[in-house]
Amino acid sequence: MKYIFKKYEYPSQELAETRIAALPHQEVDGESHPSHSHTVVKLGYLYTEQPTFDEEGEILTEGIQSDMYSVDVLWTASEITVTDEEGNEEIDYPYGWVSKEITVEGNGVHTFAGRNF
Repeated sequence: MKYIFKKYEYPSQELAETRIAALPHQEVDGESHPSHSHTVVKLGYLYTEQPTFDEEGEILTEGIQSDMYSVDVLWTASEITVTDEEGNEEIDYPYGWVSKEITVEGNGVHTFAGRNF
C-alpha cells in the first residue's frame, strides 16, 4: 500500500477541525467515526521559539507559539487516487487541503513511524 506524508498549517484550529471532519465518516450507533484510513495528527500551535526552563523545571522565558495550527496527514494513496477517461491516475486531495500544505526543513517536529517527510 502506498502512503503520502504531507504537512499543513491552518489559520485556526476550527478551520483545521472542519477540514478533518469533512473527510469520509460513517455513523455507528449515533456516533460519527472515520471511514477513511488516512492518519491525521493534530499538532496544534507549534513553538517558533522554545521556552526555557531552570533545573527545577520553572519557566525562565516564555516560548512563542505560531499563530498557525499544524496538522500532519499520512494519506492512503488508494483512497485519493482518481483515474481519468484515458486511464491516467492522479492524486486528488480533499477540498481545503492543497492550499494549506507546507514544507519544512527535515521532518519537523513529527513523523509517522520513521517515515521521512
